[in-house]
Amino acid sequence: MKFPIAIVLLLVSASLAPAQTNDVNLGDLLDTAQQWAQENLDGDVLAALQNVDREKVVAFLNQYQAGLQGDSVLDVAQLKVAAHAILPLLDAHEETQPYAAWLRARLNYFDAAEELKKLAPLPPPGTNAPPPLLNPTFAAERKIWIKEMAPEPWPKGAEQFVPELKTIFAAERVPAALVWLAEVESGFDARARSPSGAVGLFQLMPATAKSFGLSLWPFDQRKQTEPAAQAAAKYLRQLHEKFGDWRLAVAAYNSGAGTVEKCLKRRHATSYTGIATYLPAETQMYVPKVEATILKREGVELEQLKTPPAIARPPVLTE
Repeated sequence: MKFPIAIVLLLVSASLAPAQTNDVNLGDLLDTAQQWAQENLDGDVLAALQNVDREKVVAFLNQYQAGLQGDSVLDVAQLKVAAHAILPLLDAHEETQPYAAWLRARLNYFDAAEELKKLAPLPPPGTNAPPPLLNPTFAAERKIWIKEMAPEPWPKGAEQFVPELKTIFAAERVPAALVWLAEVESGFDARARSPSGAVGLFQLMPATAKSFGLSLWPFDQRKQTEPAAQAAAKYLRQLHEKFGDWRLAVAAYNSGAGTVEKCLKRRHATSYTGIATYLPAETQMYVPKVEATILKREGVELEQLKTPPAIARPPVLTE
């Protein structure tokens, strides 16, 4: 069994690095990664390891993990240069190309964070104090994402997938426009794999996929269009039934229902806007990106989406 380098590095960095700090001895990290690789990987992957600038990949994944799982959207901007440097390294080897597909779909996160950082308040005049690290409002992020998505053409593969995906979503009584989550999650590249183990067009985690009846072995159904779309649609419908709101459902799709539920209780809130600036940084950007993507592709607001009616089934004929 092959274990791509990106997951090796993430496993090591996740086990050694605190979630919101970068205080890691990179030399020790690389030594541990190499030892793990020698004990667990086959020859082909080890050969790829030798040709990848492991120091850059490890450093980026460590910062990416801390940044997107942290509290500050503005801090994500500092990852932009590293992300563009890492992408060709991941693209260069078959073993790491699924991770390149995953990262490519997220490059505009760094662009959006950079634009939002420009709008951050300045420190008081006449002081050397750093500016306050306040998360941008949902309205500000939504405006930036609409601007980011405005020039974007249809992703490669969307024309092939969208009609089928819409049929599947409608059959599951989920608004067909939500198939554009696949653009946000994977850029419509079914190979995409995140360092945390999410796979496919809709980036389903193993536990989520299994809970909706998908098989991961001997063939991973998360890479197959119809099973993956059915599972994603069922999951979205379940989240919408739980929260009664598409913004909250989309936030939960990204960060987990438990995260959203806890945040609502902690903030004594009942809507997404009441918790938007308190969610993990990635989720704070994910929801307005999904909104802007659907607005660009379908011309409708996320909050305007209507649940399709149940499909009438033909009566059962009896003799």
